[in-house]
Amino acid sequence: MQQACPRDDFPVIWGLFIDFFAGLSLSFAMHEDIERVLIAEEVIEKRLDVIARRVHDDFASEESLQVVAILKGALVFMADLLRRVPLRLEIECLNVASYHGGTESSGQVDFLDQKLPDVKGRCVLLIDDILDTGRTLAAVSEKLRELGAREVKTCVLLTKDKERAAEVEADYSAFEIADEFVVGYGLDYDGKYRNLPYVGVLSPSVIQS
Repeated sequence: MQQACPRDDFPVIWGLFIDFFAGLSLSFAMHEDIERVLIAEEVIEKRLDVIARRVHDDFASEESLQVVAILKGALVFMADLLRRVPLRLEIECLNVASYHGGTESSGQVDFLDQKLPDVKGRCVLLIDDILDTGRTLAAVSEKLRELGAREVKTCVLLTKDKERAAEVEADYSAFEIADEFVVGYGLDYDGKYRNLPYVGVLSPSVIQS
């Protein structure tokens, strides 16, 4: 025979229900801001398996590989990719800004860290979320070479099909997309939407507001 919940527990249980449905509401609201899903989660996962195998094959002879990820956009991509790479890895992050909260690159690449990673004599895998104008990838690659990196290979989740301000192409690119503003899987708009499990096109109404 089931026992009824004590009356004193009702406020606690009711509060849990409210918190649960409030969380669902916020989650749905975030997804509703997406005009369309460009690359689904399961498609990303399969492509990461391919990129990881290529990285492993190219760096298998290295005693250890120095990875440098560009914050904050590359974090999700980096974490999911590197778990698939069975090599000895050392991971550093660089805090670099070029969008400054907007939808277009500002044209200026700012290094925000006071101390840069020690890459002298190392083979470096540089990871970023998206190859857009090319300025960020070119500037960071050049900086790593100036710091003495023996070799710098670049890896991005997305490559935009567009003319670039800097002549640079990624050594590894998971997907090529059209020249449109996307969010999710680490990419943001005004600091939001990085936690979406897919890459999607943000609704113009959200950007205009």
